[in-house]
Amino acid sequence: MEIDKAIRESDDRRLKTKYDNAIYVIRRALALYSIEEVAFSFNGGKDSTVLLHLLRAGYFLHQVEQTHSNGDLNDREFIFPIRTIYFESSSAFPEINSFTYETASTYGLQLDIIRLDFKSGLEALLKAKPIRAIFLGVRIGDPTAVGQEQFSPSSPGWPSFMRVNPILDWSYRDVWAFLLTCKVPYCSLYDQGYTSIGSIHDTVPNALLCINDSDNNKEKFKPAYLLTDGRLERAGRRKKYTPVSRRCPTVSNGLRNVDAHENGMLTASVIAVGDEILFGSIEDQLGSSLCRKLSFIGWTVSQIAMVRNDIDSVAEEVERRKSANNLVFIYGGVGPLLSDVTVAGVAKAFGVRLAPDEEFEEYLRHLIGDKCTGDRNEMAQLPEGISELLHHEKLPVPLIKCQNVIILTATNVTELDRQWDCLIELTRSSDLITLAEPFVSKKLRTTLSDVETAQPLSKLCLEFPDLYIGCYRESRYGPLVITVKGKDQARVEAAAEALRDKFNPGAFYEMK
Repeated sequence: MEIDKAIRESDDRRLKTKYDNAIYVIRRALALYSIEEVAFSFNGGKDSTVLLHLLRAGYFLHQVEQTHSNGDLNDREFIFPIRTIYFESSSAFPEINSFTYETASTYGLQLDIIRLDFKSGLEALLKAKPIRAIFLGVRIGDPTAVGQEQFSPSSPGWPSFMRVNPILDWSYRDVWAFLLTCKVPYCSLYDQGYTSIGSIHDTVPNALLCINDSDNNKEKFKPAYLLTDGRLERAGRRKKYTPVSRRCPTVSNGLRNVDAHENGMLTASVIAVGDEILFGSIEDQLGSSLCRKLSFIGWTVSQIAMVRNDIDSVAEEVERRKSANNLVFIYGGVGPLLSDVTVAGVAKAFGVRLAPDEEFEEYLRHLIGDKCTGDRNEMAQLPEGISELLHHEKLPVPLIKCQNVIILTATNVTELDRQWDCLIELTRSSDLITLAEPFVSKKLRTTLSDVETAQPLSKLCLEFPDLYIGCYRESRYGPLVITVKGKDQARVEAAAEALRDKFNPGAFYEMK
């Protein structure tokens, strides 16, 4: 079989692993269902073209195993028996239609052409044929991929069948590595700069592949396989405009929404993950630094929690803190090690699974190159359906936001400073976090004892209920420090003056 031979002779270890895993899924499906009970949905795009040839190879190998041959079946004698479904649409590119029919003729596909919408077409097909499973070229990152596994029953309200997704964890790079390695035909649009093909109404060539032709004053495009960053595969898809109702009331949770109540109390929680902190092996410096940064943008930190490197411990703490009116920052336990459980804990807190994120995997691939081989990069597993990547040119990998939980990858204060600065820059351009008036504070120091100051301070708190008034000692026998904090400079000054008036002149002096 030419496909299997091409992959076996390739030096691309990653492609070999992806191929082996996809073939395993296909052969498993063929073992579970008879050939009359399976079908293949082909749309002429690159992903379904990959799947076609994987199915050809998978069925060939399945036949070899069933007939106990030595794999010497002649490719020309090999007949591809899997029923192939093509949903023909008036909005499809002519090149897609042409490529589909040429492919059917070349490989002897049993093509069922359906001119109804996808759901109605499936209903009619499944009534007429004993189909129980359909092979789909769905990849993680596709809008329809959320919640799917390699074997996933159809969604409620749809005709009943098993969705089989052999290339679910393949990336853009994997798709083109396969097509080029196996030297199989693909739709000509991909040589014209199209990287993700929908309908004629929502698809244009990817501008990132544009070549300026000064002689003819025309735009030319490089082929799709030269797109170096697979994260931008869908940059050629036009986004549909969805109007937003400005009258919809929202509750401010720090992640800015329409009409957020900026005058409300903005509260955040900080979660540090790490046994080494709890064992006393290292000192957590990121928590105090993060609190200062949040205070500077007008936020109040309601709690700093430290939890073990344990998925359940992380999940329980995030579950407690992820309420709608609270922003959560979590750090530590992010990476490839056994103890790096933060992302999994966040996923469990929201009740979602971890799934490969192709976009994040591309970032990691650029960062670590070939150091991570194998079928998948565990670091690229993110909470499915709730993860948003926060990109910034100064960050080697984006930050991760899961609804109102922001996962920081910083391991020291210097890294935290850089990530925080990038986060604030992103906020100014995209309204990611509410930036409120910063807190102002005044610190007064005194040599008076706790007993002498206790009652006057209690009265001061009653007089200024809108301010935070607290006290601490920097050392056991050091002076007492009174902190007055709020957002109104005049009120803070008035409270400090009222405190001085309760004691003899010179009892307090101001700290810088």
